[in-house]
Amino acid sequence: MTPIEWAAVALGVLGAFFGLVAALGIVRLPDVYTRAHAASKSDTLGAVLSIGAVAIVLQTDLSTIKAVFLLVFMFLTNPTAAHAIARAAQDQGIEPWTADDGEGEP
Repeated sequence: MTPIEWAAVALGVLGAFFGLVAALGIVRLPDVYTRAHAASKSDTLGAVLSIGAVAIVLQTDLSTIKAVFLLVFMFLTNPTAAHAIARAAQDQGIEPWTADDGEGEP
């Protein structure tokens, strides 16, 4: 394998790992605020790394430019959407989870 192929594989594996971390965070975390944090941070990083792997594999094609535009778009919109969701939850009066809310629960 060439170094470019190794880089694409590494980015793809890291992207899948951070996507899995985001999915586990959304399932396991207790409230909307922590779930939004998991979705905005880990999911964005996983998607950006995966699309970066795609851009490396495509190399000098028009599809590479499209992948880079998609990468920038996701990098800007995912955290913005998570912020909007958290702001809407706060406007609705949803209180953040605290250690006092659950006896021994995460």
